[in-house]
Parts: sequence; structure tokens; C-alpha cells
Amino acid sequence: EPIWQLPVRGALPAPADTDTVHGLAAVSSATACAKLHAQGIRRTFVTGPRPLHPGQKIAGRVRTLQFMPQREDIASGLGQEYVERHTALWAVLETIEPGDVLVVQAYGSATTGCFGDMLVRYFRQKGGAGIVVDGCVRDAPRVRETGVPIWTTGVTPHYASQAELFPWAYDVPIACGGVLALPGDLVVADDDGPVVVPRRTAPDIIAAARDHEQWERFSRARIEGGGALTDYYPLTPDTRAEYERWRATTE
Repeated sequence: EPIWQLPVRGALPAPADTDTVHGLAAVSSATACAKLHAQGIRRTFVTGPRPLHPGQKIAGRVRTLQFMPQREDIASGLGQEYVERHTALWAVLETIEPGDVLVVQAYGSATTGCFGDMLVRYFRQKGGAGIVVDGCVRDAPRVRETGVPIWTTGVTPHYASQAELFPWAYDVPIACGGVLALPGDLVVADDDGPVVVPRRTAPDIIAAARDHEQWERFSRARIEGGGALTDYYPLTPDTRAEYERWRATTE
């Protein structure tokens, strides 16, 4: 008998309210990362995964999937999908809700194809918003055809358990690209990469980002019009007052 009953499933908080998710969707990952850092939360940028199809942007509730090293007395990838269909990989896909973002711990593995064509298509049918994985995907041309936004460290011909990892657990805390991701957190991802936003901080981040991106738009226009960088980035007390007057006339 196996030592562990797989897959392992953790607890999942209810989704964040729609207004919070929509508000975060208007925030760039760079701004979210900077504002979190200003609050003392330093490790939020998921390092490694890059967009499989540049130009896409997502924001949504974090769902987690944890790969672990294989140990053949407990779990082995022999048998391909016939084994994998009983793992956390298949199980988490059955529970995906519209707008969820699946964040995956795969240790940056270059030989583990965490998702392929069929699984990504099923994820899309379930309403998933996107996937962030610090590992690889397979069937890259067909996966791109699905249009599902995916951030990944690369591509491989291997299926998920063909090499050194095995889908172990879902809706549990994970480490993805050096960042702690908890089920129910929020994530925003664009061409700069994915950033995990702790759920309780999201309203403050959205409010701070709204002001930040407004004054950056003002500063961008002034710099392009010949203004001095030291005056407009960041704003000085004088140019902050100028910005407030500008904002009052544009809102």
C-alpha cells in the first residue's frame, strides 16, 4: 500500500469579489510589484516564467498545483496519462472555476512538461484565465493556438511525469519562481512577468497603483514635451502640485 494517499488537496478560500479582480486587471505587474515592495512585501515577482505568447495580460484568483520529486515506491510516471489521470494534475483541472489562474511549482524543471494541448484546452473550457508555471509545457504550437495566456520557463517534448517530478498536491501553499503563493491569493501577469498579490493587500495596491499610473501618464507627457527627468520622475513637491492641477482638469 502507498505511504501517501494521492492526490493531496488543501483548503481553498472563496474567490475575491469581482470589483477587486477587475481593479487588479488594470494594474501592471511592474506597478503591483513596486507598491507591494513599498508595503514591505519584497518577494512577489515570480522569477523565471516568461509569456508563451507575448502581449497578453491576466489577473485572477490563485489556484495552486505542486509537483514534487518522484520516488518510485510512492509514485512513478510509468504509464503516462493512465497514471497521471489519478494525480493532482487531473484533479485540479476538474475544480477550476471561471477566472482562476493556476500557479504551478515545478522547480524550473527543463524536462517536465507540466501541461500539454489537451489539458490546456480543458482548462480553457473550464473558464480558467491563465497558467503560471516555473517549468515547461509541451505541444507548444497547439497550446499557443488555444489562446490561453501561459507564463512558462520553456518547452519540452516530455509529458508531466516522464522525468523527475510528479503532480503531488493542489490548493496547498507552494513556492513558484522563488515566491510563496497561497490558494486564494491574487496574481497579475503581463509581459514583465507574474506578480503574486496577497489577497488582503489587493485593495490598497489597486488604489496606490491607480494614483501611480495616473502621475506616470502625466510625467510621460511632460518628459516627451521636453521636461527635465529630475523634475518629473519621480515628482517633486512642485511638480506634484502641477500634477494635481492637471488631474483636476482631466477627470
